[in-house]
Amino acid sequence: MLTRSGRRRAGAALLVVCLLLASCAAPGTAPTAPHATASTSPTQPWTVAENAKPGTDDWRIPAASVATDAQLAGYADHTSVLPGESFGLYVTSTLGDVAVAAYRVGSYGGRGARLVWQSPEPLKGTKQPDPVIEAGNMVVAEWAKTADVATTDWPEGSYLLKLTAGGRSRYVPLTVRSRSTAGRLVMVNAVITDQAYNDWGGYSLYDGPGNGRATRVSFDRPQKGNGAQQFFGDELGVIQLAEGLGVDLAYVTSVDLDREPGLLQGASGMVSMGHDEYWTVPERTAVEKARDSGTSLAFLGANAVYWRVRLEDGVTGDRRVVVGYKNTSDPKKGAIDTTVMWRSQPYADPENSLTGMLYECFPAYGAMVIEDPTFPFFAGTGVTKGQQIPGVVGIEIDRAYPIQGTPSALTVAAHSPVVCGTGKHTYSDMTYYSTGTAGVWATGSMMWVKVLNGPNAKYGITDASVAFVRRVTENAFRQMAEGNGRGAVASTPNLAGLNAPTASTTGTGGPVDHP
Repeated sequence: MLTRSGRRRAGAALLVVCLLLASCAAPGTAPTAPHATASTSPTQPWTVAENAKPGTDDWRIPAASVATDAQLAGYADHTSVLPGESFGLYVTSTLGDVAVAAYRVGSYGGRGARLVWQSPEPLKGTKQPDPVIEAGNMVVAEWAKTADVATTDWPEGSYLLKLTAGGRSRYVPLTVRSRSTAGRLVMVNAVITDQAYNDWGGYSLYDGPGNGRATRVSFDRPQKGNGAQQFFGDELGVIQLAEGLGVDLAYVTSVDLDREPGLLQGASGMVSMGHDEYWTVPERTAVEKARDSGTSLAFLGANAVYWRVRLEDGVTGDRRVVVGYKNTSDPKKGAIDTTVMWRSQPYADPENSLTGMLYECFPAYGAMVIEDPTFPFFAGTGVTKGQQIPGVVGIEIDRAYPIQGTPSALTVAAHSPVVCGTGKHTYSDMTYYSTGTAGVWATGSMMWVKVLNGPNAKYGITDASVAFVRRVTENAFRQMAEGNGRGAVASTPNLAGLNAPTASTTGTGGPVDHP
């Protein structure tokens, strides 16, 4: 007879074997798999040929080679462009002239990116003026344009522009967006949330000198850290995985969804990646309309659709400013303009009616505990009820509540006990619900995407954890890519049996007001 620790070791070994061989099923059930993918059709999606092209490792910047803000930084005057359109590039350098290379993120045989363009010669390096601080503590880099860059022959996708001068480098992220998303799995770059956290120049929607913070933040400035810090932490691994699956992908940003209400029309599925916290009213309306029309959704992080914000025009064009007062002091009071939590008055519209759950807690860490091993996205993992997947839960989590707005057909696929902060006991849930023609899957954990980056002893992430997260995500993406009313899967509603509370006092997300 195996001891308890022996059973855990055996279970972990079985999980790794099942994920590698893709041949296991839950005890007492037949092996299952999602429907055939688009890559099995006679005409392969464009991503197959694209990712067969040679990749490179040159897109990476070693930590020791990242330039400081004072040495080298840049930004683009668009968060996204259509293929063939031009964008303005704004660069400051005290290290001399600047070489620019554009890398498209993908699979590329494990290399992770492909060189698509590079400047024929280095751009003139100039030290640009210090940024200005405008109303609402908004930092704006009113720099002179360094160059116009045409995206001729750049395929759709997520790009990293690598700036290099004097042996130091920095990134500028850019999306080459899709003209149409019909019949495709849509990857959404959460640029609004990226900007909310960006404190380049001293202010973000969270922090500032003293006790200050910004109520308005501008896209017209570089991003902190390596220049694409949020992208690396919350989106890179997901995109590289999706690009290797042989499904038809499309790319847009959260700003594009605000601008174009019909952009998701006919899309097979939409993927919200690791951290997608700040949403505008037009963006949410567009996504809910798509869901109700048959577009399946995936929320791969936690804390999605938590803060309501609006976009305003900036120095380089429309929708270049994110406004987020985070309270009722916002001088604009209308249903579209107010900038409070989605769950709060005025015009409360809690996030659970879209994602299936509520934001629950920061910080919280732990193992993901399987509640329903028959959940279709677990196919091929061999997981069993109560099995723990180490390191998958954290740092922010969501929880399902049996309250107004929560879909009645909600399935809780994983139900993971955690300690919230310094002593509150709560759960992180993975959930799924179907509208009949579309499915909505939410991992309930911000660590989900970070696990794709590989084992990490600090968080207890093992090889088995990585294999599990990768396989489940692949299953979900392949299923969602089916589209045409076939993106949803059958699941068993079970929230009522978990004795979840109706008040959100177990977490740190705050009380819930109802419409």
